[in-house]
Amino acid sequence: MRRAIIALLLISGALAGCGSSSRHAALASASLVLDFTPNAVHAGIYEALSRSDDVRAGVRLHVIVPSASTDSIKLLETGRANFAILDIHDLAIARERGERVVGVMAIVQRPLAAVIAEPTIGSPRQLAGRTVGITGVPSDTAVLRSVVAGAGGVAARVKTITIGFNAVPDLLAGRVAAATAFWNDEGVTLRRHDPGYHVFRVDQFGAPSYPELVVCAPASELALRPGLVHAVVQALVAGYQQVLASPHAGERALESLVPGLDPSLVSAELNVLSPAFDQPGGRVGVFAMARLRAWASWERRFGIVATIPDIATMFTNRFLPRG
Repeated sequence: MRRAIIALLLISGALAGCGSSSRHAALASASLVLDFTPNAVHAGIYEALSRSDDVRAGVRLHVIVPSASTDSIKLLETGRANFAILDIHDLAIARERGERVVGVMAIVQRPLAAVIAEPTIGSPRQLAGRTVGITGVPSDTAVLRSVVAGAGGVAARVKTITIGFNAVPDLLAGRVAAATAFWNDEGVTLRRHDPGYHVFRVDQFGAPSYPELVVCAPASELALRPGLVHAVVQALVAGYQQVLASPHAGERALESLVPGLDPSLVSAELNVLSPAFDQPGGRVGVFAMARLRAWASWERRFGIVATIPDIATMFTNRFLPRG
């Protein structure tokens, strides 16, 4: 009798699952950890979820919002996530530690790092003797040194203080003359307060153009489940292509799936970010190896890593859509 009841329950469950949902019952699942709290740079991811691009590609994608900026690499390294968005500098550091993590898609094609200065600072050269806030992550010092040197200044003459991720309140309160931050986030926020704030982007002051944010996966994932990697990359590329075609659709998707965002801020951030989502030729997600070679030399020159990263094993385009 017990076996008969169990059989009936299983049959009932199977019948309840019939219909459109049954087509998706066998889909593989994959988790993607963001690099930070959801914002405009993630619009393509949420657009892909909103349009079910993941399901069409053959996967159910689950987005994980990190509680700290270091969560992404930790979850990836410990096998608790399939994919993670990493800052390219964190990827380089992880690789130097021996972690076999590989970049499979570029989220943006340009550096987002910048030094943001109060309105009285018209050039990075003027930061000599002034106090600049840094978050404390290893790449901050490199970005600051590169920007100051690129403007013809002497980086050693700049004073630094660790302020964490408080660039906006500390600049507005006048506690620092400048701070390392992202031009697409803090830069937009500060200029909404006062358009006089100066945003010195690192690639405008000596650094090469490189993809700041990269979708990464363990090398074992690429070897054991290449189909899953391909499906996730396909879905994300489709999402960002749609955002480029219709930025308002990306805004709506992000705001509907992440309640509490400021729509005017999302719109302003996406407006400045959109040109960074693809590179000349209109390809989304692709790694330009010549640009990465220049980045690798810069990464070593400014001390983020001790040896030049091996870009041939660190990045791959093989999971991107053809064409």
